[in-house]
Amino acid sequence: MPGTSFTAYLYPVLLLLGSNIFMTFAWYGHLKYKSAPLMTVILVSWGIAFFEYCLQVPGNRLGSAVYSAPQLKGMQEVITLVVFAVFSAVYLEQPLKWNHYAAFCLIVIAALLMFKE
Repeated sequence: MPGTSFTAYLYPVLLLLGSNIFMTFAWYGHLKYKSAPLMTVILVSWGIAFFEYCLQVPGNRLGSAVYSAPQLKGMQEVITLVVFAVFSAVYLEQPLKWNHYAAFCLIVIAALLMFKE
């Protein structure tokens, strides 16, 4: 968009990055605590997800001023993959293998197509 500031493009990315960190912990953090009761895991995950939504909703709202909905979704997928790759290797101590990276590359290519006019 002509005349749109750099921050209008940057803030949604940063908010979606933050929301994905919370989302990844909400969805996968409990895998490190297999002995925790399921109901506890559900409630803790739900609590963490609240903070995800506190970042994700404004990220998409602000982002819709400069990105289309498909572009936001494509961006979200790439951010999710990057956050998950780091989380899996560092927190879960389960590094990704070549086939995971190959699959992620295909998803990134698909997401980049969202930005093609």
